[in-house]
Amino acid sequence: MLNVLIKRLCAVSLAVAVAGCTAAPIGVGVNDPIETQNRGTHSVNRAIDKAFVSPASKGYGKALPMPVRTGVSNFASNLNLPGQVLNNLLQFRIENAGHNAFRFLVNTTFGFGGVLDVATDAGLDNRFTDFGETLHVWGAPEGAYLELPLVGPSTERHAAGRIVDLLMNPLNFGAEGSLKTAATGASVAARFGDRYQYSDLIDSVLYESEDSYSQARLLYLQSRRFKLSGGAQPDYIDPYEDVYGNE
Repeated sequence: MLNVLIKRLCAVSLAVAVAGCTAAPIGVGVNDPIETQNRGTHSVNRAIDKAFVSPASKGYGKALPMPVRTGVSNFASNLNLPGQVLNNLLQFRIENAGHNAFRFLVNTTFGFGGVLDVATDAGLDNRFTDFGETLHVWGAPEGAYLELPLVGPSTERHAAGRIVDLLMNPLNFGAEGSLKTAATGASVAARFGDRYQYSDLIDSVLYESEDSYSQARLLYLQSRRFKLSGGAQPDYIDPYEDVYGNE
């Protein structure tokens, strides 16, 4: 799916808890005018997860020890930082742009291309952002809720932002040959790693909920709105994200 269950599904639990303490709950106000079509897409996405993504993630998780999986995820995350820096600048968040740029420099230089996350140990956490957030900062409305094929829960604004993120990340076009292959492979493998690490939480929503579509929609919207309202956690993990392409 484009972003089903959560860039740390644990963060969703935090988002839900915080939402319950706010004056204006961020989980209300669902705009889903094409729910019938969305539910059909959700059923297909869930079938793909059951038949392919979940088994493949278990194979990946059992074949590689955690330090290797962590290194792959670190490498993939580091490659996304140039695009995040561009988004920071477009949001006029100059301090965040400098922070993420320095993080990229430190991890690339001293972390063997980002395999080791030495920047976080030095206090340079990843201040995650995307073009969907840039559109939010610019005042673009959230739009209708969408469930995208092979991608999952999204909104019209977030879906448009994902497309722009693909186009604006310089590494998607500047990297060639073995580097581009390694970047694509790491991005796909990292998503399998996420699916494996959070399998219990994801499975509980996809396969144990009375209505997995409504549950996934609620968790996504609450988590995404929490992130855009200033929450520090990244949005949410999707077991399908980047299985079929680069971020």
